[in-house]
Amino acid sequence: MLELAILGFLAEGPLHGYQLRHRIERLSGHARPVSDGSLYPAINRLVSAGLLDRRTEPGSSAAQRHTLSLTRAGHCELLRRLQDADGLDISDSTRYFTVLAFLSQLPDTADQHAVLRRRLDFLEQPASFFHDGDRPLGADDTDDPYRRGMLTIARATSRAERAWLRQTLA
Repeated sequence: MLELAILGFLAEGPLHGYQLRHRIERLSGHARPVSDGSLYPAINRLVSAGLLDRRTEPGSSAAQRHTLSLTRAGHCELLRRLQDADGLDISDSTRYFTVLAFLSQLPDTADQHAVLRRRLDFLEQPASFFHDGDRPLGADDTDDPYRRGMLTIARATSRAERAWLRQTLA
């Protein structure tokens, strides 16, 4: 998802690596800081693949700054990744929210809606953090207040998201 976030933010305009790291951190939340040891190898892979362009510019002090921008191939790759989002990109909330953050980059509303339909289909399947055999347990099925809290929050979040998805797809 790091590469998708890089492609997505650079589709909005050129950025320095420092700016890019801060935008990605804000997208993923304070609990998921992005280290230079993760970001810069990902950037280097994307540059090597011809998906990003890196320009060297004078910095505000003695150090030079590198400005990153999306190439035409990078833009096509972003669109492909968004259009093909499936599996964990749909079922894992963090990955899905990264897809959702850049979904408006897809020019075709039908392609956007296809991704949203895959998420709605996933959310409409019976699910729970906890099971009794094959039966998913709900908040009313446990005496543990913290598990009940997890299940209550998840149910409310899922209900709200399904309502938003249905409204958006209508």
